Amino acid sequence: MITLRQLRYLSALAKHGHFGRAAEACAVTQPALSMQIRDLERTLGVAVVERRPGDVMLTDVGREIARRGEEVLTASRDLVDFARHRSGPLTGRLMLGVIPSLAPYLLPRILPTLQTRFPELRLELRETQTRQLVEEIKSGALDAALLALPLGEPDIDTVQLFDDLFLLAVPANDPRSATRRVAVGDIDQSRLILLEDGHCLRDQALALCASTARGRGTSAGGTAFGASSLTTVMQMVAGGYGVTLIPQIAADVERRDERVKFLRLENPQPGRSIGLAFRRTSPRQADFGALGDVVKQSMDVPRAQDAPNGKRG
Repeated sequence: MITLRQLRYLSALAKHGHFGRAAEACAVTQPALSMQIRDLERTLGVAVVERRPGDVMLTDVGREIARRGEEVLTASRDLVDFARHRSGPLTGRLMLGVIPSLAPYLLPRILPTLQTRFPELRLELRETQTRQLVEEIKSGALDAALLALPLGEPDIDTVQLFDDLFLLAVPANDPRSATRRVAVGDIDQSRLILLEDGHCLRDQALALCASTARGRGTSAGGTAFGASSLTTVMQMVAGGYGVTLIPQIAADVERRDERVKFLRLENPQPGRSIGLAFRRTSPRQADFGALGDVVKQSMDVPRAQDAPNGKRG
C-alpha cells in the first residue's frame, strides 16, 4: 500500500520541481525522499516523475496522482483535527491566512483577545494575496483565511463577518471639506493610486470606478503603483502624488498622518465584505465560529442573537 509519507514527498516534488529542494522542505535527506518516490512508483506500477539532470518533472500520470494525493493528505489532516480539537474551541495549532490590506489593521484588534480567551491556541499566520490563500486552504496548508468576499469557490465555505466601507484618501491641502460627500464619478481617476496587480483591493477599486465610467461612457483609469501595502500607497498620497480608495478599517490607523484627510463617499456608500473562508469538509467548525465571534466583537458587530430581528450584523 502507498503511504501518506510517499504522498507528502510527491506533493513536495510537484511543488518544488527538484529533489533537493523537496527533501529540504520535508526535512529529510535527498536519498530518503528519492527512495520513497521509487517505492511509490513500484507500488503503483507507473512512472510518476521524469528525471532529468538538475531538475525533475512529473509525468502526466504523476501530476494526476499528486492532485489526488493532495485530497488524501487534506482528508488525513482533517481526521487529525477532528481527533485533536474535541476538548474545546480554539486549542492547538490553527493556521490562519489574512490578506495584506486587512492583516495590519485587524490583527492588533483580535490577537490580544485570542491570547487571553484561548491560551491553548497556537496561532500561525500567513499574509498573502487572496488567490494564494484560496489554494492553500484547498490543499490543507491553511485552516482558514480572513479575506474579502465573495469567493465563488465550491469547495470553500465562507461566513460574512463585517462590512468595510471605502473612503477617499486625499492630501490634507485638498480644497474639499472633510465633511463633504464625494460621488465616485467625481474621483479623478488619472490621480488614483492603486496597489500592484494581484491585490483584491485594487480589483475592487477598479470595478467600482469602472461601473461609474461605463455609465458616463468613459474608461476607468488608475495608476498601478508597485506597492504591496496600503501604508506605502498612503505615503504617496501624503506626498501629494495622488488619491486612493482605502477601507475604513485601514483609515482608522492611517488617519494619524496629518498630511492626509479622508472623505466619505455618497450613499449608498461602496465597500467590501470581510469574511472567514475554510474548507467545506473541515471538522473545525466550532473553531471557526469562535474565531468569527472574536472578529465581530473587535469590530463591534452584534452577534446573530443580539441583532435586531435575529439578523447578522
